[in-house]
Amino acid sequence: MSTDKTFGALITRLIDKTDLTRDEARDAFTVILNDNTTAMQQGAFLAALRAKGETEAEVAGAWEAIFDRDTVKVTPDTGMPVVENSGTGMDSFKTFNISTAAAIVAAAAGVPMARHGARAITSVCGTVDMAETLGVDVACDADLVARSIKDAGIGLFNGMSPTIHPMALGRILSQIHFGSTLNIAASLANPAMPRFGVRGVYAREMIDPVVRVMKAIGYRQALVFHGAVDGTNKGMDEASVCGTTWYAQLGEDGTVDTFRLKPSELGLAIHNPADLAPEKDLARESRRFVALIRGQENGTSARRQALELNTALILKVAGKVDTIPTGMALAGATIDSGNAYATLENWVTTQNRQPEEGLARLRRLKNAIN
Repeated sequence: MSTDKTFGALITRLIDKTDLTRDEARDAFTVILNDNTTAMQQGAFLAALRAKGETEAEVAGAWEAIFDRDTVKVTPDTGMPVVENSGTGMDSFKTFNISTAAAIVAAAAGVPMARHGARAITSVCGTVDMAETLGVDVACDADLVARSIKDAGIGLFNGMSPTIHPMALGRILSQIHFGSTLNIAASLANPAMPRFGVRGVYAREMIDPVVRVMKAIGYRQALVFHGAVDGTNKGMDEASVCGTTWYAQLGEDGTVDTFRLKPSELGLAIHNPADLAPEKDLARESRRFVALIRGQENGTSARRQALELNTALILKVAGKVDTIPTGMALAGATIDSGNAYATLENWVTTQNRQPEEGLARLRRLKNAIN
């Protein structure tokens, strides 16, 4: 696949709704990573694949190209399995950064979190944007992130940084402003290669392909879900307190089971989705985020209950709890004890080449809401 003409033929196949094999997808993404066809064709390929709808084989092939050819590898010395959580983005309803908050609380509850994220593409505030605003060093190398996972219980690999993906991923992500297969495949290219994962997807029909991709690339246990906003056609890449959450669970034995979960089954009210929307101003949103981690949101608020629910799914996959209600209770206790905020401070100072500067930034946010 060395010519633009050959690559163009692949694009035509996608436009005609013809699926690619895993090897074809791997080779196509290798061409993109190597910048061996025009930028126009690279964008057309990503758009056509997204419009067709990605298959399990196509996502796995994209992941293989990115992980094998453009990902620095590290092994955090945690003494126990690390867990990752993320959302794919591209969802039709945008929430505040629930996955980052849930990762902090889960880490405070004793689950080593190896996160891998990017700056916002289709949302107001991406994982990397929020971490940077909190004071985390998002431009550091992979070894420092691995040390943070070991010492602070949480670390974030910046998917757009050349220190993590040195060949091309940052170049591609920075030049597109629409959701693509990269939201799924690239987020799975985690340098720590966790075997336990929790992942939100942008559409219900992506649950099964993504959980099967995770199985194919070596995950031992995983939860993949999509949350609905009842009474609308909108949804989120988070477990929902605004409607039904549909999810699939990959078990240790390799089986995949599907479920649905309604807030009423957990004793929760169905919340107004507007209460989960991020603030338009990042500074204000980051202050609200810190307040939430410190336990300053009402225990029955939409934000607090969304955080507890999404943390519970991490705790369940990690084997910390057997049920979602037990996980929600542990999440709430971890927040109210102050351990979640203490973990956030530890993360900011550990994943940082200038820890005092990072901690000062976080404490300014904290003091602004006192």
